Amino acid sequence: MITMDSIVREGHPALREKSQDVKLPASEEDKQILRKMIEFVMNSQNPEIAEKYNLRPGIGLAAPQLGINKKMIAIYVTDENDKLYNYALFNPKIISHSTQRSFLASGEGCLSVDRDVPGIVPRYAKITVKATDLEGKEVNLRLKGLPAIVFQHEIDHLNGVMFYDHIDKNDPFKEPADAIVIGR
Repeated sequence: MITMDSIVREGHPALREKSQDVKLPASEEDKQILRKMIEFVMNSQNPEIAEKYNLRPGIGLAAPQLGINKKMIAIYVTDENDKLYNYALFNPKIISHSTQRSFLASGEGCLSVDRDVPGIVPRYAKITVKATDLEGKEVNLRLKGLPAIVFQHEIDHLNGVMFYDHIDKNDPFKEPADAIVIGR
């Protein structure tokens, strides 16, 4: 079982490296890692399990956060209509995006960052992601709102990018023009 002790924190070199593609069909070892990743995200949202194992709640996890530089992400999040996005994916890639931006009113956090980093993190308002699931099926997802932001956050990890790299250093609360504000 993955716990907070398994998650590398900022400063760890794995968080700044570009991840390698997972060779498909995925090996049993890679599938097992990905299954444990989605299990962690789900467990972290379960109050009893989270308290018992001292887990910080998360809605996504990328393999580099475990010190594994392979393109694997796990996401477990609901949108504003309570639609569940439960995905454990290999080699996710954003294949298209809107020009319009969006951002979370509350800012973003990260299981690998043990401090509050205030500021607006501009993201694409809509994205299309192509990936392969645990069963080896190709998936194409059209995303907007919170799920789009979570996918961008996790895919950034695969490219060695942290959420706070997107915050304007000179004006951290500068809103992108015509952006959609999520969660205000």
